Amino acid sequence: MLKPLLTVCSAIVLASAWAETPPAWDNPADIPVTAPVTVGLAGEQPADIVRYLLAEGAGAARLSPDGGTLAFSWSVSGEPQLWTIDREGTFPRQLTFGSGITFFAWAPDGEHLLVGRDAEGNEREGYYLLSADGSSERLLLPLSEAFRVFGMFSSSGDRILFSSTERNGRDFDIYVTEVASGDTRRVYEGTFGFFPSAWQPDGNLVLVSEVRGEDANDVHLLNIDTGEMAPLFQPEIAADYSQFEWLPDGSGFFLSTNVDREFNGLALYTLADKTLTYLETPNHDVSNVSLSGDGRYLLWTTNEEGYSVLHGMDRSSGSPLDTPEVIPGVYDISLARTAPLAAVRVSGPATPGDVFLWNLDTSTLRQTVAASLGGLDSSTFVTPTSLRYPARDGVELQGLLYRPNKETFGAKPPVVVQVHGGPTAQSRPSFRSVEQYLVNNGIAVFAVNVRGSTGFGKTYARLDNQEKRLDSVRDLVDTVAFLSRGQGLDTDRIAVMGGSYGGYMVNAVLGSYPGLFDAGVSIVGVSDWVRALEEASPGLKASDRIEYGDIREERWQNFYAKNSPINTANRINVPMLVSHGANDPRDPVTESDRIVRAVRANGNEVIYMRFPDEGHSIRKRPNRVAFYRTLSGFLESNLKPDLAETGN
Repeated sequence: MLKPLLTVCSAIVLASAWAETPPAWDNPADIPVTAPVTVGLAGEQPADIVRYLLAEGAGAARLSPDGGTLAFSWSVSGEPQLWTIDREGTFPRQLTFGSGITFFAWAPDGEHLLVGRDAEGNEREGYYLLSADGSSERLLLPLSEAFRVFGMFSSSGDRILFSSTERNGRDFDIYVTEVASGDTRRVYEGTFGFFPSAWQPDGNLVLVSEVRGEDANDVHLLNIDTGEMAPLFQPEIAADYSQFEWLPDGSGFFLSTNVDREFNGLALYTLADKTLTYLETPNHDVSNVSLSGDGRYLLWTTNEEGYSVLHGMDRSSGSPLDTPEVIPGVYDISLARTAPLAAVRVSGPATPGDVFLWNLDTSTLRQTVAASLGGLDSSTFVTPTSLRYPARDGVELQGLLYRPNKETFGAKPPVVVQVHGGPTAQSRPSFRSVEQYLVNNGIAVFAVNVRGSTGFGKTYARLDNQEKRLDSVRDLVDTVAFLSRGQGLDTDRIAVMGGSYGGYMVNAVLGSYPGLFDAGVSIVGVSDWVRALEEASPGLKASDRIEYGDIREERWQNFYAKNSPINTANRINVPMLVSHGANDPRDPVTESDRIVRAVRANGNEVIYMRFPDEGHSIRKRPNRVAFYRTLSGFLESNLKPDLAETGN
């Protein structure tokens, strides 16, 4: 049995104890020094970058089971913390303090929430049970050297399920913890990645997802009492199965899947006859599948050119719901279990994170949480234009162009090509501080979805797998060629910027195609694929072996030894800004260390920001301010020197 032996107070000490010692670095000038946050006067033009960083709203938002309270994450106090607000929209209450949270979940009783915290971004979480009013907190599972991935509560709330690498530090097994006592036992011993996804209401069956690459998974049925696992979905051609919602009687479940299709449709699976039936098959991906506790209301969204579109059904009548008009953007849905209410969280070009309550009985919509705009005028926020264009081999690429006002900044602004991480992710029209700052300062941003991105069918998402890895890098070359033709952009002043996998893309394209870009920004990017794949966190290794090829095999060792950015780093001949958190478990900080050393050895300019107290992202406000001030100055000095001289 694994039992928590620490008090909450001692857990705070443990957070420091479990933080791994970052690799040594021999240049103190690369360790950022934070300064007091200043924002300038409201209404000043151009507005300070910090105001754009302060424009933020609700992160994840979840209704309590009875719909009376909305819980949401919010970084307004400097790090992601848990807040609540009642459905009438009174002033929100902050429930967590200190180090930021990594996730939260309502307990079925609606009187408690479970929150996760890690140590300085290392993603090794401890679990804490918090009263709904924030007045009491209990350590359920202490911080550990192991990685954990939370699953869910049982329908009675007496147990939780999660996956953990506790056994050997590599494979994710499935564990159950008794909430009252903290007693924990291993239910299933897995290989690579097994993750509980949905617990049958008042039953003993759990849907378990087994990783089969970054965009696909197999599904099994786990008997939580006996530990027996039975395969459910194991198609020959890998497919995505997600968004599981059990029927109230446990006889089956709704889900989103692209088995035998290009795009994820809405489907129903019944246990008795073992059949999967598609209910909706749009030429867009279905997500946000949500079912009310009584089974009456079924909600979902479709991803249409990056924007979310609401859909709903009254299952008692079989009629579609009248869906309200919501601010355009990317939606996240949370349905109350025992009330006809849904929370719709919106992140879009005009909002950093508003939350609306949708009354399903009356088809009315009311705003509950309004995002902070940092003193900015929302009318200045730019809505992107979706552009499609061919790559050299005929594959259709897509991106979102954020264009500065022509009357203010002229007809041909410089441009930053923004590359998302993943690679199985998508640049969508959600609110992004940096894009809005740059475009309001005369620099266009093109958020590109190269091959390997999601949202365009599963064939497109797999066009960069394994030996096709470099095809996505060539997409950036074709992107610049497209932007140079008739788009009204000055591609003689062009930079490339990306984080995580996007950081790899920056490192790769700058060395493979010197002279294509005038500057590059690499954030937590890979430089040596062999070492990166060998040293990645267990969660990534579970999918990387399919996305990239199993690095334990000589074939892939040789391929990535030959085709890693570190091999062409000596050809990088433009200024670079590189950033990395020293506690990053996904892509170790040594990856940026290597590229920085190699580029500097060639006599090239590199600004390196190596944060000792961050992981794969920059969560702490002083660090964010330091980084984004440097980033904005770097891009302005290289693309628009006259702007940089303003000192903004």
